[in-house]
Order: sequence, then C-alpha cells, then structure tokens
Amino acid sequence: MKSAAKLILLTALAFGLVRSASAAVETYAIDPVHSSAGFTLRHVISKFTGSFTKVTGTIVVDRDNLEKSTVDATIDIGSVNTADEKRNTHLKSPDFFDFPKFPAMTFKSKSWKKTGADTYDVTGDLTIKDVTKEVVLKVTSLGFSPGMRPGTLLSGWEATTTIKKSEFNLAGPAMLSKALGDDVSVTIGIEAGAKS
Repeated sequence: MKSAAKLILLTALAFGLVRSASAAVETYAIDPVHSSAGFTLRHVISKFTGSFTKVTGTIVVDRDNLEKSTVDATIDIGSVNTADEKRNTHLKSPDFFDFPKFPAMTFKSKSWKKTGADTYDVTGDLTIKDVTKEVVLKVTSLGFSPGMRPGTLLSGWEATTTIKKSEFNLAGPAMLSKALGDDVSVTIGIEAGAKS
C-alpha cells in the first residue's frame, strides 16, 4: 500500500514538473501594427532610409533561459516605404527585390547567445529572393508585461545587423553601382503578444 502511495506521489510530482517546464515556454505572435524593419544605405555622399512596415512571425521564449528562444519572421517586400513612390516602385522591380516573384524575405534563428544583461547574438538564416545566408542579429530584450487586454502578454525587442546587398542579388543596375553603397544597416523593432 505504501509503495502504491509513493508511486502515485512520484507520478504527481513528475507531472507537476513537466507542466512547470512547459509553462515556462511562451509563444508570441509578432504584431505587424507595432513592428517594422528599417534600413539605411549610402546614396552618393549622403544616406537615405526606408522601412518595411509589415513584419509577421513568431517568437518562442523560455523566460528562465532566453538562449533557448527561437524566432521565425517574415517581412513583406510589398510594404517597403522610402517616402518616395517612384523609389518604392524601383526597389520592388527586378533591379532589386523582384516583387511579386519574391514577395517576402524571411529570418529563421538557429541559436541565441547571451552577450549582456538583456542582449543576445541571434544567429540565423536570412533569405532574400533566392539567396539564403547566415547572419547575426544583435538583439536587445526590452522586457515583458501584461497586455492591454486581460489575459494577454507583451514582449518587446530591438535588433540590428548589417548586410551587403550584393550578396543577396540586390546590387541594382550598373549605372547605380557607384551611387549606392553596398552595406545596408538594418534596425528592427518588434512588439509581440501572447496569451497568458
């Protein structure tokens, strides 16, 4: 009888531990209304900026150990905005992103490495057009809080990286090769929500 009671107790404890472990993992959906991906590159001797205003995807986090996190994000090429419609159209042409043949770019993380109190090097595969390359995002966790609606959670993130547009077949026509820089600075701001 005592053995049976011990078995039941151990089973209950084990079940409780499994539930506790799984409860620590939270899946956040990126909110496209409160998220964007900005970019800056050289034009002749100055710089110009733009952004992609539609970012979607999921971030799966274990708040006890964010190095176990994953992110899978998609940026809609059609949402590019440089404050100039003619330039937007040119960026979406075959000279650059070739939209709608390639309607989105994606990032899928492979590892998170803690570099500071709230900072991480997030390594993953960036796919633009038909090219996939490994890049490292410098990510800052801005924290977690209850959402505006009952039963919801919010998380905030910032990320930066620099890519070479020539490596992703984005160099553009030869006549612009001297005018446009190859290095593109990328800044990403993310707000993501989950159910508590």
